[in-house]
Amino acid sequence: MTEWTNKAAIDRWAAMPDGVLAEMADDGDFSKRHLVNPVLLRMLGDVDGRRVLDAGCGNGYFSRMLARRGAEVTGVEPASVLFNFAVHAEDADPLGIRYVQADLCELALPDPGEGLGVPYDAVVASMVLPAVPDWTRAMRSCVRQLRPGGRFIFSVNHPCFEQLAGSWREHGAYQVTEYLADYEIEGRYATDFHRPLSAYLNEVINLGCRIAEVAEPGLDPQVAGADMDGEHPYVHLPNFLIVAADLG
Repeated sequence: MTEWTNKAAIDRWAAMPDGVLAEMADDGDFSKRHLVNPVLLRMLGDVDGRRVLDAGCGNGYFSRMLARRGAEVTGVEPASVLFNFAVHAEDADPLGIRYVQADLCELALPDPGEGLGVPYDAVVASMVLPAVPDWTRAMRSCVRQLRPGGRFIFSVNHPCFEQLAGSWREHGAYQVTEYLADYEIEGRYATDFHRPLSAYLNEVINLGCRIAEVAEPGLDPQVAGADMDGEHPYVHLPNFLIVAADLG
């Protein structure tokens, strides 16, 4: 695997076109809308009055969803284009969200005057860790922001079924040739990195968290409709893994 730095990965994400970010401004893309967001919100529960850190918030869509539900939200995003989009959206429609431009791996215990403060009731890192070369430091930084008993939720492309749609189109099933190795997954706008499922679960346990729930959401067949001749792979296999863990 090519030697990647966090800066190189962030620079790739910073090249994402504004038009793509605008298309996902309300509730993300199709997969986020139907598979990821509902599980994240259920795992968080009632966020009214709770302090939530949206770690790697991207264009800020999930931060805005949380703020509209009454949460006190801080969003952290390192990539300039995504960060600027989130800030401009907050300026246009203020919801009280604080945005901080920072690499998650450098997210030390912060000064509340800088817009960050500990402890948080919950930290969400949705579809972020697979994009971070130094992902263990990023996860550690997220957990350090929590109060005792606080909840850490992360979602990733399911390590067992990462390239599901392409494989399904070609074979009518999912095929994989390697799993235990780390490798790059080249995307349309940036690069993700495969790690085995056990790597994510063991790391969150090692950080002192108790896993409360693991979800592998499947797509409702009625939502899938006629897509892919009525045989959408997300109906049959999970493309996402979502984990909720409580600190201490």
